Amino acid sequence: MSLPTPSSPVILLNPQDNVSVARAVIPAGTVLPGSNVVARDEIPSGHKISIQPIEAGQPVLKYGQVIGTASAAIQPGEHVHLHNLAMQESDVTHNFAADARPTPLLPEAERRTFEGYVRANGEVGTRNYIGIITSVNCSATVSRAIADAFNRGGALDGYENVDGVVALTHGTGCAISTKAEGYTYLTRTLSGYAKHPNFAGILMIGLGCETNQIEPIVEKFGLEVGPMLRTMTIQRLGGARKTVEIASEIIREMLPIANAARRTTVPLSGLKLALQCGGSDGYSGISANPALGYAADLIVQNGGTAVLSETPEIYGAEHLLTRRAVTPAVAQKLVDRIEWWRDYTVRNGAELNNNPSHGNKAGGLTTILEKSLGAVAKGGTMPLEAVYEYAEPINQTGFVFMDTPGYDPVAVTGQVAGGCNVIVFTTGRGSVSGFKPAPCIKVATNSEMYEHMQDDMDVNCGGIVTGEDTIEAAGQRIFEAVIATASGQYTLSEDFGFGDNEFVPWQIGAVT
Repeated sequence: MSLPTPSSPVILLNPQDNVSVARAVIPAGTVLPGSNVVARDEIPSGHKISIQPIEAGQPVLKYGQVIGTASAAIQPGEHVHLHNLAMQESDVTHNFAADARPTPLLPEAERRTFEGYVRANGEVGTRNYIGIITSVNCSATVSRAIADAFNRGGALDGYENVDGVVALTHGTGCAISTKAEGYTYLTRTLSGYAKHPNFAGILMIGLGCETNQIEPIVEKFGLEVGPMLRTMTIQRLGGARKTVEIASEIIREMLPIANAARRTTVPLSGLKLALQCGGSDGYSGISANPALGYAADLIVQNGGTAVLSETPEIYGAEHLLTRRAVTPAVAQKLVDRIEWWRDYTVRNGAELNNNPSHGNKAGGLTTILEKSLGAVAKGGTMPLEAVYEYAEPINQTGFVFMDTPGYDPVAVTGQVAGGCNVIVFTTGRGSVSGFKPAPCIKVATNSEMYEHMQDDMDVNCGGIVTGEDTIEAAGQRIFEAVIATASGQYTLSEDFGFGDNEFVPWQIGAVT
């Protein structure tokens, strides 16, 4: 992507495009340099302006790709948005594995390392928490009470090497069929967190009578109950107060063992990076997302894993990924998930184009096709090695994809359950969240928001929009931030203590 000089008020992303993006607010009457185009309306920052006449029903092009059709005739200089740009059904052409190639790894001696916690199973943690996993919402209050007693009561004093006690509570676990997708996703998510290398110890707490029993999870997923993985139910122990007392004693027994863990130098093959975006704007696909894509390529070239997700947010751009698939079978699995989503949205009276949120639209994004083309830029350029269903264990290094909803907390929960131990989250509107036990690096797409929300944003990519920065330089900064964070440097969301409420397993199917 080649951006124009800072003197130009617009960004033309591809020579084939018939719209440009406003670098800043463009007053009505502004003449675009090097053309006869005059802004007929005031164009908000990050929004689209037509640079060619577009007849009604004709495609609107951005990134050199169709993002929708003109719902009315559009004259050069007009604001192009919800009032004159309509969604069309995605009808992309796939060329499975057309660009397949081996992942270009750096020589082993040149690959970067980080300081991580090597667990007994060989997985590498970037944080050192003790986790409390609830099987059902009915054990949520008790679990939070236990965690709060340690995090706020001074019980962690003297255990400087423990990042905290986190209660992973959720709103389901009962009144669901054990034969349904929702149960499969929930149990897979809980087992993934129970095995996550960012936890030194795990305590699983249920009520006792719920559908989602702990014992079948332990058995099915091969969880090894022992000193650092314990299970209990409130009913069996005699109530809430007794459970809090017994659970607190168990955690006190875990703390010295957890505190004894030490970081050691490990290869980047121990890093699994979750690629996320939320609160997107018209600059997301121009600045922060391609910069994160550049960083993701560096992670992969150094032997690590980068995980793209949010299937509804690649809709209309999936053909760009299937070309990169290492085999036709990998490409087909991605297409199968897209088809599942088509059916799923129809069954539920929705449509994939419902995805752009109010904030997305206010920031200049009009259709899901436009959002997807920007979102897929987070995935960089490396070969697509594998496609995973929600919360499946990620056992393939390189660039991979996980099927998740576009709703950020649910998507990240699936990625972390799969093993992601660091998250990079790009945002144009200013998303604020954390995702314990995995640290989250926030990346701003524009300088105005970054300056307004400096307490929440770790990296600024706004200079790409103004021409003062490059995708490569910003991507290198993100890459270095990932290594520093994986090695123990806290992110701003961690400084605020965010991450206790963003554990949101995907609830799907009937609740009875």
